[in-house]
Amino acid sequence: MSITIAAGEFKAKCLKLLDEVAEKRETLVITKHGKPVAEVNPIKPEKTELFGSMKGSVLWEGDIISPLDIEWDAMK
Repeated sequence: MSITIAAGEFKAKCLKLLDEVAEKRETLVITKHGKPVAEVNPIKPEKTELFGSMKGSVLWEGDIISPLDIEWDAMK
């Protein structure tokens, strides 16, 4: 599926249209006097490697299993 737009309108709304191409993954055809002159296509997403994809996403908070040395008010 593609969207067709006149060159003058493309010039006025260029950045917004580029964002839409990236978001909707649709081709944008730019025309001059009703004839297509250019085509803007979304870039294919990079293939990510599954192994190691979550590297750096875990926060280490220390030992959360061992008992605390602090007496709680509820224990009194």
